[in-house]
Amino acid sequence: MLDVVVVGAGPTGLWLAGELRLGGATVTVLEARQTREPNSKALTIHPRTIEIFDCRGIAEPFLTEGIRIPNGHFAGLPQRMDFSVLDTPFPFTLALVQARTEELLEERARRLGATIRRDCRVTGLTDDGVELSGGEVVAARYVVGCDGTRSTVRTAAGIGFPGTETTTWGWLGDVVLDDPPPPGFAGVTGTDGGLMIAPLPGGMHRLVGGDPATNRPEWPGDLTLDELRANVQRIAGTDFGMRDPVWLSRFGDAARQADTYRAGTVLLAGDAAHMHFPAGGVGMNVGIQDAHNLGWKLAAVATGNAEQALLDTYHAERHPVGTALLEHTRAQTALITAYSPQGQALRALLSDLIATTPDMSRQLAERLSGLDVTYATGKRVPDLSFPDGSTLFELLRTGRHVETHVGLVRPDGHLLARQPVGDRLEPLPEPASG
Repeated sequence: MLDVVVVGAGPTGLWLAGELRLGGATVTVLEARQTREPNSKALTIHPRTIEIFDCRGIAEPFLTEGIRIPNGHFAGLPQRMDFSVLDTPFPFTLALVQARTEELLEERARRLGATIRRDCRVTGLTDDGVELSGGEVVAARYVVGCDGTRSTVRTAAGIGFPGTETTTWGWLGDVVLDDPPPPGFAGVTGTDGGLMIAPLPGGMHRLVGGDPATNRPEWPGDLTLDELRANVQRIAGTDFGMRDPVWLSRFGDAARQADTYRAGTVLLAGDAAHMHFPAGGVGMNVGIQDAHNLGWKLAAVATGNAEQALLDTYHAERHPVGTALLEHTRAQTALITAYSPQGQALRALLSDLIATTPDMSRQLAERLSGLDVTYATGKRVPDLSFPDGSTLFELLRTGRHVETHVGLVRPDGHLLARQPVGDRLEPLPEPASG
């Protein structure tokens, strides 16, 4: 019998699989799709997620391949938040298609010994694992649903998913632009709608926007290139020479959160635990951060190195993060879809505050970047430098606790316990318990 079955081979499930193997647990990932999804809904990798990758020694390919963006937006407001003021080695976001992120995370999970099985559709839970569509039972002591907003695991476990229905629709297109906007151009907004443009690796561009015509709950129908071109032309005054779409899609603002992230031996992470309007590009990041919090805990419990009570801290720590996620994405949605003259005035006022109130800008940046997450023991510990030339992030690559002058740092980079701060910055010996 396996220690853990993870259902879903998206970024959340793949990161969790790697973390479980790093902690010594046996794990199999089951994915319904035969091949990786080529269309990449998630594009943005935020600073805290880059830190997490660095804490496991895999940040380099992301830094090499991703496009660095030194600022971020809140609700597509014209004045952008300056990420250079953030207390992190990575004061920027990375633009990298989700398919490549998944590829890199899968390579890591397999390298650490995780088994990943595709074309395996989970239909329900059993007393000792999960059942596949062909009748096979995959036995495991714990099951983690990382299987998206329509999670089979969540439904089978009877976990509620309350929230609000869609009231507005956004659209996106990954296209070639023969006449792209100049570097530094982020977007444009007005009473005709809003538009943001981001460069993609490989010379493509992503166009994301919304308009008054789709500011309603009814499904508008599949997006076509002609509609996208007309929308962009109306909002921006040009279609930027768009052609050869790779992906056209719509997305709604339905927002829901699981009642609990743990029901006995069943746990949820990522989109299975929370869904929201993709404002700010934070969804994938929060999912990976869910997995980063859960992985070391579940591995410790599954291998007999910790008590069951440790798993209760997963819900206690991450459910409030999901609640905050829904709050700020709903707030951004309200601003993004404020197409009326009054709404545009509100947007202009808040945009001016971001430009002229550094504390406000920084707080918003910390929230979007994931650096403001605080548990009962405090925020994540920054990348301390020590006299021997090592750094905290390097020491965390073993996946074990690290003792430092500020206290015992958990494998996920947050404090487990504080101790008096001394004059010297040096790591203490690794605790025997790991």
